[in-house]
Amino acid sequence: MSTKKSAEPSPQSVARAERQRLAKEEGAQAMAEAERRSVELRQNMQRLRALREAKQADEDGAEAPAPKPAKKKRVKRIVK
Repeated sequence: MSTKKSAEPSPQSVARAERQRLAKEEGAQAMAEAERRSVELRQNMQRLRALREAKQADEDGAEAPAPKPAKKKRVKRIVK
């Protein structure tokens, strides 16, 4: 009994190799998509932070809050 490998691969090994190739390609695409989304998210956060800081600067520079007037103490009056 001799166990020589045939020159042509079996249909199962061809199918397995094809599944592995597809999984590798899909994995690379998923990683690229995740990286692209994270870059877009960071850019959006940076844009929103700049807008918020500009708005706060305008509010601080335009109008300083006036100090609240001190409350008057109530005077007790004794009625005779």
